[in-house]
Amino acid sequence: MELFRGVGVALVTRFSDDGAIDASATADLASALVALGLQAVVVAGSTGEAATLERDERVQLLDAVRAAVPGTPVLAGTGAPSARQAVALTTDAVDHGADALLVLSPPRTGDPRPYFDAVAAAAGDVPVLAYHFPAVSGPGISIATLRELPVAGCKDSSGEPDRLLEALTTWDGALYTGCSGILALAGPLGCRGAILALANYHPELCVRAFDGDPGAQRELAPQHLRTRGGGPAGVKRMVAERFGGSTVSRQ
Repeated sequence: MELFRGVGVALVTRFSDDGAIDASATADLASALVALGLQAVVVAGSTGEAATLERDERVQLLDAVRAAVPGTPVLAGTGAPSARQAVALTTDAVDHGADALLVLSPPRTGDPRPYFDAVAAAAGDVPVLAYHFPAVSGPGISIATLRELPVAGCKDSSGEPDRLLEALTTWDGALYTGCSGILALAGPLGCRGAILALANYHPELCVRAFDGDPGAQRELAPQHLRTRGGGPAGVKRMVAERFGGSTVSRQ
């Protein structure tokens, strides 16, 4: 399967007032965002509060979102602190129809190659995206290491333009930015796409900015800055401003 092109959303997970997952509301949000122009949906990523989700909850979310957006690629976050955990999550996601896997690099690991080897083996023919997000799971993945991983692509949430340029010019995998502050750079330079928390709130502007519209990038700036310090809970408050719904977070 060819990986998607364009802008996808790092989907928030909706919870009810008692903290239980609301898979139906999460799927409804995914459907609304796809209708506004997004090309893919990531379930149970860092913006989706993956670290707080049980295995069965991840499956419920994947099933609900997969049914709500037929024809749209749905990626499952399956990264975990250990290869054993990541393999189990990957197996669940493959069994429940994930189109691709977004796999956060393990924390405090200088050599993530054995970890990604195990995940890729469990994924089989389902594409794996390595996820570089050193602010959340350091030290992340160096470009030199990325070249040696058995992955089809990479989401890079570092927000570092120099790293983006190095990856684009020295690595032939599919590169996705996870930073809404550099979309108007990433798209025209040749990134395959973007996977964004901010796309939960303003998908239209994210698409325009990735397509190279500097006005859209400038218009996004205040919202981008809001997402930087608020985490998933902050993104949920923004989503509620536009689409309504619960702001309950487990974090």
